[in-house]
Amino acid sequence: MQLYNTLSAKERAALLEQAGEDRLTLSFYQYAKIGNPQLFRNHLFIAWDELDVLGRIYVAHEGINAQLSVPARNFEAFKSFIDGIYFLENVRLNIAIEHDLKSFLKLKVKVRHKIVADGLNDETFDVRNKGVHVDAQKFNELIEDPDTVLVDMRNHYESEIGHFKNAVTPDVDTFRDSLDIIEENLKDHKEDKKLVMYCTGGIRCEKASAYYKHKGFKNVFQLEGGIIEYTRQVQQKGLENKFIGKNFVFDHRRGERISEDVIANCHQCGKPCDTHVNCENEACHLLFIQCEECAKAMDNCCSTECQEIIKLPYEEQKALRKGIPNSNKIFKKGRSEKLKFKK
Repeated sequence: MQLYNTLSAKERAALLEQAGEDRLTLSFYQYAKIGNPQLFRNHLFIAWDELDVLGRIYVAHEGINAQLSVPARNFEAFKSFIDGIYFLENVRLNIAIEHDLKSFLKLKVKVRHKIVADGLNDETFDVRNKGVHVDAQKFNELIEDPDTVLVDMRNHYESEIGHFKNAVTPDVDTFRDSLDIIEENLKDHKEDKKLVMYCTGGIRCEKASAYYKHKGFKNVFQLEGGIIEYTRQVQQKGLENKFIGKNFVFDHRRGERISEDVIANCHQCGKPCDTHVNCENEACHLLFIQCEECAKAMDNCCSTECQEIIKLPYEEQKALRKGIPNSNKIFKKGRSEKLKFKK
């Protein structure tokens, strides 16, 4: 029984290009008690592999966090399958604003300790005592209230290319880093201010809102469905859009444009730009912002050092990637000293 991918990302990309069929990019999450995450993981992989579903899915005892690419022709079958799982019936699906055939190139279903790395001990507080969920219209009203503090629960590289107007955007690398920083910065306003939070699809705010209520914040609100659902409601209901720039997404697209504003800059030359790329050197793979001109001049690399490396024979490049010191550098998010105009 196949429980793993048999095609490489390159092979899958070629097949998707050849098929040329419409695919939907979507995400969902659900906190639920899962007794045997490994068994559930295998169940999902078998069913979704048959439906040609691709994506990145995390399963844990506490629930599921899924980001997927589903063939449009198989969407109803996919929806029927998840509705047949008691804790996923009618779960909210965050459908992407922009779709791409190659948003995901493999089906990866992984068992994790947690579905979001929050660093919290869930036994110390009631994770069910969450903040008030608000829709786009109520959210717009709340963030215009002078007694509201609006907080972006995402990381620095996400908010750099797009965020809500007047939002507090912590300069952090991970979600777990932001929790204590936000509490410390707002400790004098636990009773007199409304704490309003948002993230990409809502999952980070689910846990954070319960945590902050446990920490003594009296008025805690969270944007239902995150930026993705907010954008859908704004377009559907004709509401004022208060998000500026791009919404960073965790697939090969790396971003969805929400407004025409470009609020970031190329990390190499400084010109306005909000296109995230990964360094062409696989031993680096740095995520950073790069304009088309710099991409051409730098061979899609973050530095001249990486330019030299990609010119080496493949086996020499592969040898450079070996070892813990090298692997620890991979997937850094725009923090390299080689980037002259980084945030």
